Amino acid sequence: MSAVDRAWLLMERPTNPMVVVGLLVLGTPLRHAALRRVLAERFLCFERFRCNPVLEPLGGSWVRAEQFNLDDHLLKVALPAPGRKHELEMLVGELASTPLNRGRPLWTFHHVQHFEGGSALVVRIHHCYADGIALMSVLASLADAGEEAAGSPSLADGPPAPLTLAGRLVAGLVPDLLSQTLREGGSLIEQGLHYALHPAQAASATRELAGAAGEVANIGVLLADDPVTRLKQPLTGVRRVAWAEPLALEEVRTVGRVLGCTVNDVLIATLAGALGRYLDAKGDRTADLSIRAAAPVNLRSGHAVRPELGNRFGLVFVDLPVGIRHPLQRLYAVHRAMESLKGSSQAMATFGLLSIIGSLPSAVEESAIALFSAKASLVASNLRGPPQPLRLAGVPVSQLLFWVPQSGSIGTGVSMFSYGNEVQFGVSADRGVIPDPGALVALIQAEFDRLVLLILLGGGALAD
Repeated sequence: MSAVDRAWLLMERPTNPMVVVGLLVLGTPLRHAALRRVLAERFLCFERFRCNPVLEPLGGSWVRAEQFNLDDHLLKVALPAPGRKHELEMLVGELASTPLNRGRPLWTFHHVQHFEGGSALVVRIHHCYADGIALMSVLASLADAGEEAAGSPSLADGPPAPLTLAGRLVAGLVPDLLSQTLREGGSLIEQGLHYALHPAQAASATRELAGAAGEVANIGVLLADDPVTRLKQPLTGVRRVAWAEPLALEEVRTVGRVLGCTVNDVLIATLAGALGRYLDAKGDRTADLSIRAAAPVNLRSGHAVRPELGNRFGLVFVDLPVGIRHPLQRLYAVHRAMESLKGSSQAMATFGLLSIIGSLPSAVEESAIALFSAKASLVASNLRGPPQPLRLAGVPVSQLLFWVPQSGSIGTGVSMFSYGNEVQFGVSADRGVIPDPGALVALIQAEFDRLVLLILLGGGALAD
């Protein structure tokens, strides 16, 4: 077991299971026998999924389970009536709260056989097995080869999804308004957050290894602890999850093009605005407040078609200007913050620190986890999913989501995930921190609409 994989195993806490949770919504019913056959043939070909992670005093190893049985990991589950989105969210939250059985390989598939005319699949895999990039590769290997969901055009080969009314208005802006907004954003870089949060473009961070030692000092000494808000409340160990309605990816791109920004700039500025309004509604004073998100950055080199299992990513600390109400001002603040991160070695520094943690006795890692927890209020993960619709055992996958685990005392995770022609926010939070994640995801859509409205108004004042 690599030192970094061991570090993620050591981070397990009763109030914070280190488990990646995924959700697949299937448009038509999926036969259990067909799903079992797919897992036996395409999932268990990865030898690690037949193994238990075993900790040793100064290391760890993967030990093949002697009495492995696929049926211990593939479970049927039924939703309570009426069996709709709310009930599915409650089930996912319950599973996200439940540690995996340490006597078996640390993963499960829960098959919801009846959900809104189709099926759903809740996947849990411990973070020590693999990171998001590798798990997306595993997911792709489960899908039917050479097939796409009928009627669902891909980004690469088909026309874009229809825009909403706001998207059509933005796409048809008059030249004068377009020139005005572009002039306002002309001084901002094109990449910004794209580098910091988009895994496919972050491998160049490996070239910054020489500065990693200094970045460790910056994180520990120069980077102040994040401000105290309700996001810093004690954890209960009970998690709640929610997901926003998907945004049309082409509409988000259109907004970004109009403002001279990337898709990721738009997404993170939208998240910051929603968090600010949520915190205000709960009684926190957010005027001029900025908090941080710990964001994973892929450090794999090259362009392997099938990344190996394991963890190969670092973390950067992204400023979220939650106290800025004006959508355009907040977007530009995000751009500036990402410019400062562009040349940072934070990702390599944190990866190196995780390697050190995973190479030392387990008692040593507590102080390092406390360091990470103090510097951020949430984890925000941006992952590019399959650009083409998938089919699983002949059944179209209509929706694909995931939730990232958090470590130490961090109780909130936000994922931004693209699948096909859509991008979607998912929120996973401890009940003691955000008891109603559905309220936050509703604000995310509202903040995106405010940004669109601002563009339509020509960049005028729109603080409330």
